[in-house]
Amino acid sequence: MNRTSFELLILGSSSASPTSSRSSSAQLLNIAERFFLIDCGEATQIQLRKFKAKFQSIDHIFISHLHGDHFFGLPGLLSSMHLLGRKQTLTIYGPENLKSIIEAINKVSETRLNFSINWVFTKNQGLNLLFEDKKIEVYSFPLKHRIFCTGFLFKEKPLPRKIDKYLLKKLNISVADILLLKNGLNVTNQEGQTIQNKEVTIDPDIERSYAYCSDTIFNPKLKDYISNVDLLYHESTFLEEHADRAKKTYHSTAKQAAEMAKKTNAKQLLLGHFSARYSDLDLFLNEAEPIFKNCILAIDGKKIKI
Repeated sequence: MNRTSFELLILGSSSASPTSSRSSSAQLLNIAERFFLIDCGEATQIQLRKFKAKFQSIDHIFISHLHGDHFFGLPGLLSSMHLLGRKQTLTIYGPENLKSIIEAINKVSETRLNFSINWVFTKNQGLNLLFEDKKIEVYSFPLKHRIFCTGFLFKEKPLPRKIDKYLLKKLNISVADILLLKNGLNVTNQEGQTIQNKEVTIDPDIERSYAYCSDTIFNPKLKDYISNVDLLYHESTFLEEHADRAKKTYHSTAKQAAEMAKKTNAKQLLLGHFSARYSDLDLFLNEAEPIFKNCILAIDGKKIKI
């Protein structure tokens, strides 16, 4: 049986100023056909169309902080959802002031959305559960930026054990006991024999995880929240030659992002949020890979399977 989807689409990879080839920060994460929009910089809805993503399937939007390159695309996206006849509730997770901004825009434009918005306000202390269903959990955690800012952690829940249907029949185990087996318990077959769980089940796939670290200065405390993730997105706005600028603006360099990936024992590092001053993004890999080998670049339109 194929695993459920866990795929990331890069919609925007630039920092404060977009370029002709890099849009502002935005990503679309698909976990088991649940679509999560992570940040919504200017022109995000255009990028969604360009890369053939159905934005009406998005029910959850996560905004890390209120710098324009991370949320200026949200009013336009909400307006398009409205004009296209959206009815289902949309949940937006982010700083509390975001609600006032959206409501002010709708008020002055006399816009009454066809759909309701469920607001969930993020906190900048500790690991906070934002969303949960039977398959996944989503948390926020504090980042260290010039203003209130959080990252987001997406985790699959532990999967049930797999049943070997051939052995189920061979050992004369009732179909009614499948749930017990999936939960790791032993069962008694129809002859009264105790069947050990490992005799008839297979270890499940290991659950996957993705951590999104938006704008932040290098912060060792992130290890408390995002250790051992399968994919770590960590902003790398600058190269080391501009490390002083990174420190002043509360951003990170590619080298620092690699150090964080190593410190948190991530399996793979995704570099992004590149300053518009750089045209050759391979320079970011050149700085990061000597510290953390498994690095990739966030390129607009790139799809990454986790």
